Amino acid sequence: MHMSDGLISTPVAAVAAVAAAALIGVAGFKVKKSTRPGIVPLTGVLGAFVFAAQMVNFSIPGTGSSGHIIGGVLLAAFLGPWAAFLALSSVLIIQCLLFADGGLLALGCNIVNMAAMSCLVAYPLVFRPLIGRGASTMRLMCASVLACTVALELGACLVAVETKLSGVTALSTGSFLLLMTGIHLLIGIGEGLATGAVLGFVRKVKPSLLEPEDRGVSRRVPLGAVVAFALAAAAIGGGLSMAASSDPDGLEWSVEKVAGSSDIPSAGVVADAARRIQSGTAAMPDYDNTFSGIIGAALVMLTLWGFCALLTRRRAVAAHVPDEHVKE
Repeated sequence: MHMSDGLISTPVAAVAAVAAAALIGVAGFKVKKSTRPGIVPLTGVLGAFVFAAQMVNFSIPGTGSSGHIIGGVLLAAFLGPWAAFLALSSVLIIQCLLFADGGLLALGCNIVNMAAMSCLVAYPLVFRPLIGRGASTMRLMCASVLACTVALELGACLVAVETKLSGVTALSTGSFLLLMTGIHLLIGIGEGLATGAVLGFVRKVKPSLLEPEDRGVSRRVPLGAVVAFALAAAAIGGGLSMAASSDPDGLEWSVEKVAGSSDIPSAGVVADAARRIQSGTAAMPDYDNTFSGIIGAALVMLTLWGFCALLTRRRAVAAHVPDEHVKE
């Protein structure tokens, strides 16, 4: 669902960028206030895990399209909504800058459509109320499928709305919306099944990782869990991703069905400038390096680990300032 710059006008991109930046600022503030032990390394390795998992496109039978997980509901189940939003936003930013996955002008839209809709809407409003406490395995799976489907459908609707408001393409809004919601319904179900399977497995082997923080549980993160997710990210990014489907993803497929081609070039001074900047930063466009998965996952992990460590370190330093240094 990574939007290209060809679908977006500068005013729509600017509004989305401001909204995304504001949400990232709030997310940073929330992470800074977090008292959960182990939140820093867990955020890093889970971000890397989702980056790697997004590289594995799965085919949608009978459509000629493919999809990949977004991972917002999965991240939020472990980290809470705001840390998850920060992690997924970092994934999207690195995908855009290093791999030219999604347009630079459309980056704000992609963060709102994918990270915000999954972490800040579908997780707290759908997944958490449904899962409650001590839910059965079947209920966990149903909640995962429904939350992921809602997240994908909301994101698909926003893509159509943003494209319509931009007015830079001749895409039929009704047909585009119908195709987007239809194909992403199937992708959402697929992501939900994968999310439910991962959460169900983790609940069996380490249930404390999924206990809701707002119920007073410390949710201390064991080193083994951090190592396990790091190894899983390396295995997926370095091996399983090579077996990904080559079919166009849901957005590309929808655009092609309506316009006859998925290639819609961007136009305008700002779009041209964004394209030049992205061309300069994209060292591995379209993941054309054999080690793209491992490099990207490692970069996401280091970025998140370093940023979250900086946030929490400042909090810790402020908390340990001696009383005599505090002005009356």
